[in-house]
Amino acid sequence: MSAVVTEGPETTPGGLHRTVGFWGLSFVSLGSIIGSGWLLGALTAATIAGGGGSLISWILAAIMLTVLALIHADLGAAYPVAGGTSRYPHFAFGGLAGFAAGWTTYLQAVAIAPLEVEASLGYVNSIDAVKSHVKLVNTNGTLTVTGIVIGVVAMLVFMLINLAGAKWMSDSNTAIVLWKIAVPLLTIITLLIVSFHPGNFTAGGGFAPYGFHGIFAALPAGVVFALQGFEQATQMAGEAKNPQKDVAKAIILAMIIGAVIYIGLEVAFVGAVNPANVVHNWQHPIGAGDYGPYYTLAINAGVGWLATVLIIDAVISPGGTGLIYVGTTARISYALGLPDSLTKVNKRGVPVWSVIVATAFGVLFLLPAPSWQELVGLITGATALMYAFAPIALGALRHSDPDREHPYRVPFPAVTLPVGFIFANLIVYWGTFTSTWKLSIGLLIGGLIYLIATRVNAKNVDPDRSRWRFAIWLITWQVGMIVVGWLGNYGGRGWLPDDWDALVVAVLSLGLYYFAVLKMAYPREEVEPVVDADLEHLGDLRTSPGIA
Repeated sequence: MSAVVTEGPETTPGGLHRTVGFWGLSFVSLGSIIGSGWLLGALTAATIAGGGGSLISWILAAIMLTVLALIHADLGAAYPVAGGTSRYPHFAFGGLAGFAAGWTTYLQAVAIAPLEVEASLGYVNSIDAVKSHVKLVNTNGTLTVTGIVIGVVAMLVFMLINLAGAKWMSDSNTAIVLWKIAVPLLTIITLLIVSFHPGNFTAGGGFAPYGFHGIFAALPAGVVFALQGFEQATQMAGEAKNPQKDVAKAIILAMIIGAVIYIGLEVAFVGAVNPANVVHNWQHPIGAGDYGPYYTLAINAGVGWLATVLIIDAVISPGGTGLIYVGTTARISYALGLPDSLTKVNKRGVPVWSVIVATAFGVLFLLPAPSWQELVGLITGATALMYAFAPIALGALRHSDPDREHPYRVPFPAVTLPVGFIFANLIVYWGTFTSTWKLSIGLLIGGLIYLIATRVNAKNVDPDRSRWRFAIWLITWQVGMIVVGWLGNYGGRGWLPDDWDALVVAVLSLGLYYFAVLKMAYPREEVEPVVDADLEHLGDLRTSPGIA
C-alpha cells in the first residue's frame, strides 16, 4: 500500500460505533443551528441593517447557506467519514489540504461551546436580581469570576455527557432540540399577537436605511453565525447507522427548519420594538444597555410568563449547542490525527483524549476575552473558510473520483459549486479586513504545524512533500482575499466601488475555483486508494440499535 493510503486516523482496536440514526443526525445539525444566535441575532441584524434590511439579510443568508448545505449533503452521503469537513479536501488534494481545512474547522468549532456558555450567562445577567446580587458579566461583555466558574462547570458537564458515547449524547440532545424548536415558535406567535407594529419595517430611514452595505455587514455580524451548524451531521457521519441514506436528508431538513424559524423571529422582533425607539435610527431598538432582546420585549409587552420561559431557554438553547460542539470538535481532531493519541477510542467508541482536549481549549476561551459580539465575527469568518473548502473538494472529486456512488447529488453542480465558493468568500469579505487577515494567519499556523509534523515523521502525515502543490492554490487564495479586503469597503481602504466590490470578490473566487479544481486536484489513481482506505476502515465499525 502506498504512503498515500496511510494518511488519516489509523485503524484502532475499537472503532467509532454506528449508533446514530436519521433523527439523531437531524437534531445534531438543528441543535447546532438553534443556539445563542436566536437569542441575540435579531437585535444585531436590525441594529446594522435596519428593520426591513434585516429581513433581507436573513433571507440572503438562508439562500447562501442552503447552497453550501446542499454541497455538504452531497459530500456527506458519498463520503460518510468522521470529521468530514477535513477529510473531503484531503481526498481531493492531499494531507496538507485536509489538515488546513480541518485546522480551520477546529479553530471555529472549539470556540463555539464556550461562546454559547458566555451568551447564556449574559442573557441570564439581564435579570435585575442577578445583575444586582450575582453579577455574571462585566459591563464590557467579559465574564466575571463567578461567571467563569459557572462556565467551567458547564464545560465539564458537556465533556462527561460526550464521554458517555455518541448515542448518549445524541439521545440527550433530542429532548433539548425539541425544546429549542418550541420556544422560538412560541415567541414568534406570542409577539405577533400581543405587540406588532408594521410601521417598524420602514422606520428609522426607510425599509433598508443603511443600504446594501448594512444588509451585507449584518451577515457576518451574527446572521450567518446563527444559521451555521448544518454540517454537524457530516462530522458525525462516521457514527451514522445509514449515512448514505440519512446524512443528506438530515442536513437539508435542519437547514430548512432553521431558516424558517430565524426569519420568523426577525419579523417578530422588528414588529415588537417600541416605535418610539426607532423613529430616527436603529442604534438602540430596545434601549441602551439591554442584553436580552426577546426577554426585554416580553417584559415591555406585559408577557411575564414568556420572559420566564426565555430565561430558561437562555440556559437550554446555548447549552445544547455547546454540548454538540464539544462532541463534534472531538471528531474533527480525531479526523486530523495529530497527535496520534487523539485517534484512540475507548470501548464506547469515544475518542476520549479528543473530547478532553476540546474541553480544555474551550475552558481557555472562558477566561477574560472579547465579548460575544466581538468573537462572533471571527468565528463566522472561520466557518465561512471551512465551508469554502467543500465546493472546491466536491468539484475536484467529480473529476478525480467519478465512479463513486452519490446517494444525493447537488442540483446543477456546474453552477452550484462555484456559486457556493463565491458565497463563502463573500461572507469572509463582509466580515471586515481585520478578520480576513487574522484568519489567514490562522491558516498559516496550521500549515506550519503540518510542516513540523512531517519533519518529525509524525504518524498520519503524508511524507511525500512533492504532493504539497495544493499549497500554491491555498496561498493564492488567501493573498487574493487579503488584497481585496484591504482595497474594499468593510474595514479596508474603501478604494473599490461601493456595492460593486461583491462582483470583484465573485470574479476572484471563480478564477480560484477553476484553478484549484482543474489544475491542483490529485489524479484519479491517487484519489481512489485514499478514499477506499477510509471507507474500508468505516466498513469495519461496529453497529448497534442506536437512534431511529
